[in-house]
Amino acid sequence: MAPRLRLLTWDVKDTLLRLRLPVGEEYSAQAQAHGLKVEAAALESAFRQAYKAQKQKFPNYGLSQGLTSRQWWLNVVLQTFHLAGVQNSNILDPIANKLYEDFSSAKTWQMLEGAESTLQQCRERGLRLGVVSNFDRRLEDILAHCGLRKHFDFILTSEAAGWAKPDPRIFRQALQLADIAPTQAAHVGDNYLNDYQAPRDVGMHSFLLMGTKTQDPFPRTVPKEHILPSLPHLLAALNLLEGSDPKH
Repeated sequence: MAPRLRLLTWDVKDTLLRLRLPVGEEYSAQAQAHGLKVEAAALESAFRQAYKAQKQKFPNYGLSQGLTSRQWWLNVVLQTFHLAGVQNSNILDPIANKLYEDFSSAKTWQMLEGAESTLQQCRERGLRLGVVSNFDRRLEDILAHCGLRKHFDFILTSEAAGWAKPDPRIFRQALQLADIAPTQAAHVGDNYLNDYQAPRDVGMHSFLLMGTKTQDPFPRTVPKEHILPSLPHLLAALNLLEGSDPKH
């Protein structure tokens, strides 16, 4: 029997919202506003290195190691500038704090094409919507500032949950919040492991958004009807799912 979906959960970054500018450009512009000249390309490379190291050393914002997500991000900014050759922490502290605030505001983010209309159509379809995102406490404000918060029944970040995708516990917590069985829920996102395989491991359905960013191709085992070339393709994919074998 085909499933009748009641809940649709969403990833946010690069699924509904993306950064307007590359991180290196944002960091470089903020440094320049504080009288410091650092090339955007150097900061972009340094950020990738600092972010990767911080995630490995302090997973999920270091919450289990006594950090706050704000401290976690301020450390990433400081390390980024250090790797780019700036050692003066006195000048970096105000830059780091301003960047933390800027990344909470709508001016740093833009909606992916079709995001608002797709969410609206999903609600009109009678679906409950929620967010399941590896993000910090700023996400609620970001979604509100971008005009998307009103579409969601709940926002579950990895900071609030205490577990980050692909840990199945964050999806189980979302299902508990909605009081909905996994077979009646689907997740939408752009990362194969976090947004496609992990929800399926708890019995949910899932869809992968191809998006525009460069990434590893999805495994060939993902059926083409589960891959969305763009967000507006979701409605047809839901129709197909609800009229077909749920094991497909």
